[in-house]
Amino acid sequence: MSKNLVIDKSKCVSCGLCIKDCISHSLEFDKDRKPCFAPGGEKRCIECQHCLAVCPAGAVSILGKMPEASESLLMPDSKVMLDAIKYRRSTRLFKQETVSPEIIDKLKSALNYTPTGCNDHRLLFSITETKQETDKIREYVIQKLVQKLRFIPFIGPVKKFAHYKKILMSGNDVIFRNAPHIIVAASPINAPCSDIDPVIALSYFELYAASLGLGTCWCGFAQACFKILPELKTVFNLPQEYKPVYAMLFGIPDIKYSRTTQPVPFGFVRPNIAFIK
Repeated sequence: MSKNLVIDKSKCVSCGLCIKDCISHSLEFDKDRKPCFAPGGEKRCIECQHCLAVCPAGAVSILGKMPEASESLLMPDSKVMLDAIKYRRSTRLFKQETVSPEIIDKLKSALNYTPTGCNDHRLLFSITETKQETDKIREYVIQKLVQKLRFIPFIGPVKKFAHYKKILMSGNDVIFRNAPHIIVAASPINAPCSDIDPVIALSYFELYAASLGLGTCWCGFAQACFKILPELKTVFNLPQEYKPVYAMLFGIPDIKYSRTTQPVPFGFVRPNIAFIK
């Protein structure tokens, strides 16, 4: 398949940044010191578009993507970024209303920019876009789970629910926390980084969601449900060759935090260089 590399020679200043930044060493200078594919380079290209992004003159087009259609970069300052990290909280109290389609579309669009191993863009996200969809899944999961919990021992994935058995039996939603929306991140079983790419994507998702006034919660219970109720892959419309890696709840929070927490620091160590002989 042609990668359609096009160099606007009237703009190109032969700086070589696109060649220097190409992780697959796909590019080289031609006889006129303009970038071109090196022998075998078009096949090695991983379609990351770094050549398009790094070119200061906007001279590189690839994959049918034109530089004028890209946005210029404007990073928030470090304090704004740190505040976003500090103020992030797991939301377990949600307003019982559907997030607007406009906000849902913004969230979906932002997910396209999350990094993946080897630039593998086969991630798949199943999103309940209305509270009614979520309610049907909520009712189904609780019903099926209660049936299973009556007869199976609390071992393996089911052990997570032992403490909440009575609450679940009463119909209380301790799994989805009455959230109006669920997003399930899935990756192909054969993806290079199948277990981590969806988690990275949801990490980006939750920070952007917070900037839009939404609350999120990493849903370990939902993840356990996928193991106990394998038919949930069908419920969430995931192909057989995909695996659901993690689920996140989201919606308009029904609570507001006034300040950050004061977390216990994690441990930090330096590499044991002395071990290397």
